[in-house]
Amino acid sequence: MSTLNHTRSAYARPQAPARSPRSVEYELLARTTQRLAQAWDNRHQDYTALAMAVNDNTRVWSTLAADVVAPGNGLPKPLRAQLFFLFQFSEAHGRKVLAGSASVEVLVDINTAVMRGLRGETGGAA
Repeated sequence: MSTLNHTRSAYARPQAPARSPRSVEYELLARTTQRLAQAWDNRHQDYTALAMAVNDNTRVWSTLAADVVAPGNGLPKPLRAQLFFLFQFSEAHGRKVLAGSASVEVLVDINTAVMRGLRGETGGAA
C-alpha cells in the first residue's frame, strides 16, 4: 500500500468520540440493568442467565465500590459512603435473588436511580 493510500485510509476511518467516565458508567449500568430485568422475566426458563446477570451486577458494583474508596477519588465523602453502601446492599440482595427469596426489582431501581444521577437528573417530582 502506498503512503498516500495508507494516509487516506487512516484519515477516512471514523474514530469513536472520546467518552467521559460518566457516560461509560451509565452505559455499563444500563446494559447490566436491562440484562437483570430480562433475566428475571425469563428466570423459570433460564436460571443460569439470571445467575449471570446478578453476578455481573455485583461485579459492576464491586468495581464502583473499589473506585469510591480509592485515594484521590474526587466525589464528596457522603456520596462515596452512599455508593459504598449501595454496593454492600446490592451484593447482599443479589444473594437473596439467587436463593429465591427476593426479586431483582430493587436492584433495577437502584441502578436506575444511579443512572439518573449520572445524567444529572434530580429526584424531584416531574
